[in-house]
Amino acid sequence: MGITSALVLFAVIWFMTFLIVIPIRLQTQGDVGVVVPGTHAGSPEHHNLKKKAWITTAISFVLWCIIAGTITSGMISVRDLDWFDRMSEPAVSRETDE
Repeated sequence: MGITSALVLFAVIWFMTFLIVIPIRLQTQGDVGVVVPGTHAGSPEHHNLKKKAWITTAISFVLWCIIAGTITSGMISVRDLDWFDRMSEPAVSRETDE
């Protein structure tokens, strides 16, 4: 896995984790009881985005280590995910006897 692939994998994991972490312990204006005119009662009052971003980074790093380690170890390859047999057989390398 190249550096670019590793960074893209981390970014995808980070954003997916962030979208899961955002609604956890979210206080809306309706929960607090103070709704600003012109806004929805479900609008966040206290979102704590900085704390959630750090939590997301920690969780994403652990997940990235597991997934990247699995990919680089060769335990799972692209051919393992070919459930419909659409990929051709890998080319066999010929060894020359000298």
